[in-house]
Amino acid sequence: MLFGTRRCSAIGLAKAIALETHLPIIAIPTTYAGSEMTAVYGITENQLKTTGKAAQVLPKVVIYDPELTLNLPTEISACSGMNAMAHAVEALYAQDKNPIVSLMALEAITQLAQALPEIVQAPHNMQAREHALYGAWLAGVCLGSVGMAIHHKICHSLDGCYQLPHAQTHAIVLAYSVYYNRHADIAAMNQLAAALNVSDREQLGLAIYQLNQRLNIPMALKDLGLPETAPAQVARIICDSPYYNPREYDYAELEALLTKAYWGQAPI
Repeated sequence: MLFGTRRCSAIGLAKAIALETHLPIIAIPTTYAGSEMTAVYGITENQLKTTGKAAQVLPKVVIYDPELTLNLPTEISACSGMNAMAHAVEALYAQDKNPIVSLMALEAITQLAQALPEIVQAPHNMQAREHALYGAWLAGVCLGSVGMAIHHKICHSLDGCYQLPHAQTHAIVLAYSVYYNRHADIAAMNQLAAALNVSDREQLGLAIYQLNQRLNIPMALKDLGLPETAPAQVARIICDSPYYNPREYDYAELEALLTKAYWGQAPI
C-alpha cells in the first residue's frame, strides 16, 4: 500500500506505481491539490506530459486530517490551493460539464478563495485549514468527473518540457487561462465571477492575479526556471496538440499571454 505524503508528487508517484502493479493506494493528503480524489495520472516522457485515467490509480481510501497540514509552509499551502482551484475552474467550462459538478466546482472555488488568505495570514488557523481541505476535496472530485481544457494543456506543456514545479505553475497560469477564456463560455464565466465576487468577467483574470499577490505566490514563470524562449515554443506545442477548449486556440494571443506570465505581468 502506498501513502500520500507532504510532497505534491507523492500521490502522483503512488499512482504511477499502481498503474503498473495494481497495488491499492491509501492516500493521506497534506496539501490541497485534490489529486487523491481522481483516477487521473500523468506520465512525462521525452519532454511530453501525457495524462490518462485508470481505475486502479484511484485511491481506495482517503484520510483527511487538517492537523497534518498545520506545518505546511504558507507558500506551498497557497500554491497547492490555487492548483485545486484551477481544477474547479476548468470544470465549469469542460466539454462534458454538468450542473452537479458545476455546483461542486463553485463551492470549491468559494471555499478556497476564502480559506487560503486566512491560512497565509494565520498558518495555524484550524478552521481555515479545514475549509481548504474541503475545497480541495470538491475540486478533486470535479477533476475526476469531467475533462480538462486550456489551463491544464498549458501547465502540462510547461511541466513536460521544462519540469516546472507543478503547484506553482498551476497557480501562476490560472489567471492567464481564465483571461483567455473570459468570453468563451459566458454562463461559466458569470458563475466564476459570482464565486469570486467579481462584478465583470473582463476582470476575472486580474482578480485571480491579485489573489495570487495576496497569497505571496511567485508571480513570474521565469522565477520557476522557465527560459525566455519558452513562450513561443509552448504556444506552438499547445496549438499543435490541443485539448478541448470552449474557445479556439490562437497562437499569437497564447504567446503574448505566456510572455506576460513569464515576466509576471498582469493578464490585462
